[in-house]
Amino acid sequence: MTNTMKAARWYAAKDIRVETTDIPSTKVGQVKIAVQFAGICGSDLHEYVHGPQLIPVDKPYPLNGHQGVTTLGHEFSGIIEEVGEGVVNLKVGDRVVVEPIFKNFESPFIINGKYNLSEPLGFVGLSGNGGFAPYVVVEDYMVHKIPDTMSFEKGALVEPAAVAVYAVLQSGLQIGQTVLVSGAGPIGLLCVQAALAAGATTVIVTDIAEKRLEKAISIGATHVINAKEEGIPQKIKAITGLGVDVFLDCAGVQASYSTGIESLKNGGTAVLVALFGKPVNTNALDQVLREITVKGIIAYRNIFPQVIALIDSGRMPVEKLVTRKIVLDDIVPQGFEALVNDPTEVKILIDIKAG
Repeated sequence: MTNTMKAARWYAAKDIRVETTDIPSTKVGQVKIAVQFAGICGSDLHEYVHGPQLIPVDKPYPLNGHQGVTTLGHEFSGIIEEVGEGVVNLKVGDRVVVEPIFKNFESPFIINGKYNLSEPLGFVGLSGNGGFAPYVVVEDYMVHKIPDTMSFEKGALVEPAAVAVYAVLQSGLQIGQTVLVSGAGPIGLLCVQAALAAGATTVIVTDIAEKRLEKAISIGATHVINAKEEGIPQKIKAITGLGVDVFLDCAGVQASYSTGIESLKNGGTAVLVALFGKPVNTNALDQVLREITVKGIIAYRNIFPQVIALIDSGRMPVEKLVTRKIVLDDIVPQGFEALVNDPTEVKILIDIKAG
């Protein structure tokens, strides 16, 4: 058996190369996974267009020493190929997905269960080599088994779905309430599915791309509004009465933030899901007088088993978001470039084993 493999490796912005690299080997507490399907995430796209952002270039990532050239990919499913020393509850042949957050076990946030707040923040596929390759080695605490009834394609969507489910739970959404989702990209559309699964009766989606608004309707959004229109808060209040109970900002720009806050009913909650590229201005007095809650979230915590169950049960039909399946060799032209240039693309999966 050869000890090399092909991998999609980030060198710099607009410089991702599919090239030969060594197959990684396990150390204590690690497992090697034969990757089946992997999805391209918005953060992967940010690294491609604007990077480095989360990839450690100037100095090594403290928890593992990783620096520089990086195999991307943190949304993936696979089969355990090898288990390292000290690994329990996992075995060769297990069908799995990966929760890619590195944990700093010296952090007080690990003790209280809020491990997504431990520092330094890092992810497989950004702060360490990831799943855009036939094999990846990860820490055993990151691995979750999936049932035989779940396809590997659906498995590759567990990680982004976890972001959406966590956002909805953190919003405190109640059955029968109303939601505004700004941005109909993959995370925004998954937030639509999660909000519906949680019992929202009205889910309004805004985006500047008509094709993405059509996709939102096709997966269950009750109303869509083009974000280029004027008077969006007034239109939302015409639909809901006093405004929405919950606003999920998956666009992460000044316009989405301001429109969403204005569209909330008094006492409503805004959850900032997007990785904002620039600071936003906010009217703090307005938020005080209207008792608006504004909450940021990072990734997820303690939620993967529930997300796996939601997807496996059909309550979150995540497969409806997949617009293309490609092979690893085509990841730049048919993956990254397609996502940059074609707003009809939503979630592109790489069939790793087909490469």
